[in-house]
Amino acid sequence: MDVFHVTDAAGNKVTNEETISCIEKSIGMSHRYPKSVGVQSAAEHTIIELIGTDRPGLMSEISALIAQMQCNVVAAELWTHNMRAACVLYITDQVSNGPIECHQRLKRIKESLSNVLKGDQGSKSARTDFSMSVTHTERRLHQMMFADRDYEGVSDDQMWDLDGKVTVENCNEKGYSVVNIECRNRPKFLFDTLCTLTDMEYVIFHGTIDTDGQRAYQEYYIRHIDGRTLDSEAERRRVVLCLKAAINRRSSEGLRLELCTNDRVGLLSDVTRIFREHGLSVIRADVSTRDDKACNVFYVRDASGNQVDLKTIEALRQEIGLAVLQVKEPLCLSKPLVRQSSLRSRFSFGSLRPSQVLHNLGFIRSSP
Repeated sequence: MDVFHVTDAAGNKVTNEETISCIEKSIGMSHRYPKSVGVQSAAEHTIIELIGTDRPGLMSEISALIAQMQCNVVAAELWTHNMRAACVLYITDQVSNGPIECHQRLKRIKESLSNVLKGDQGSKSARTDFSMSVTHTERRLHQMMFADRDYEGVSDDQMWDLDGKVTVENCNEKGYSVVNIECRNRPKFLFDTLCTLTDMEYVIFHGTIDTDGQRAYQEYYIRHIDGRTLDSEAERRRVVLCLKAAINRRSSEGLRLELCTNDRVGLLSDVTRIFREHGLSVIRADVSTRDDKACNVFYVRDASGNQVDLKTIEALRQEIGLAVLQVKEPLCLSKPLVRQSSLRSRFSFGSLRPSQVLHNLGFIRSSP
C-alpha cells in the first residue's frame, strides 16, 4: 500500500472535486497519462525533441524558425542545465491546424532546427528528433537530459544550490542500498527523483517521504534491476550526481514572467524576440494553449546569467502589454533554517508512522 499526503501548489488542502477525480483516474489508468498531467497527444500535433548547447537567444531562434516554416507552436517546454538545453515542441500546420504529414517538409524542418542548435560553432552534440508516441513532457525532458549526461563535468558546488545533500550507503544486513535526500522543498521534487532512479534502472522497494513545508526529506531502499546493490564507490557517486542534476534542472533562479493573451500565429516568436532584444535569456519555459488562449510561463535572466533589473522588466511590459505580461515571484517554500542535522538521525525508515511510509513502490517503468 502506498499512502500519499498531498497539497495544491500553494500548500493548501486539495478540495476541488474535479482535481480529485482527475488524480483518481490518472492513477487508475496505469502508465497512460491524461492531458491534465502534462501530456500531449501525438495524433493532434507533430512532436519535436531538441537538445543542444544552451546560449542566449536560443529559444527565440527556434520559435522564429518554426514560424518561418509556416508552423504554429501549440505547446512547448524548455529546460536548461549545465550549459545544455532540452526542449519538446508540439507544433501544427498553420493552415490545417493538424500534424505535419509531408515527409519532405518534416525533413526540411529537422535540418533547419539542427542548424539552429549547432549555431555558429557547429556543435556536434546537438540532436533533433521526431516523436511518434504519446509523451509526458517533463518525463521525457528528464530522459533526454540524462541521456545527454548533463550531470557530468561540473563540481558539487556548481551543481548543488538547493541547500541540502544526497547520500548513498549500503545496508548490508537488509540487502539494499539506501538513498537519502534532503534539500529545500519545492513542487514536483518527488517526481524528479523517482524519474531519475527509474531511468538509472533501480527498483525502489521501500520509500519514506517527509516535509516540514520548508525542507524535504526522502529515503529510498533500492537495488539495481538485476537485484544487486550499489557496490562500488563510483556507482554510488554517479547516483548522487544524477539526482542532484535532476533536482537542479527544475530549480528556477530566474525571474518568472507569465504571459496570458489571445493565441495567434507567431506569438511565441514575437515574445521571445522581444526578450532577446532586451538582453534576456530564457532558462526555462512552459508554453501551452487552452482553447484560444496562450498561457506561457518564462524564467529569464540577463545574457550574463544575472538577475534582471527593474527597468528592463518595465520596458518589456510596456512593449508586450501591461495586462498581458505579469511578473511573478517564483514559488518557493523554503526559508533560511538552522544548520541541518544528520539525515540518518532526522529521517529513518523505521521511525515514521505508517501513513508516512510508501511501501513497495516497485519499478516505475519509463514511458515510451
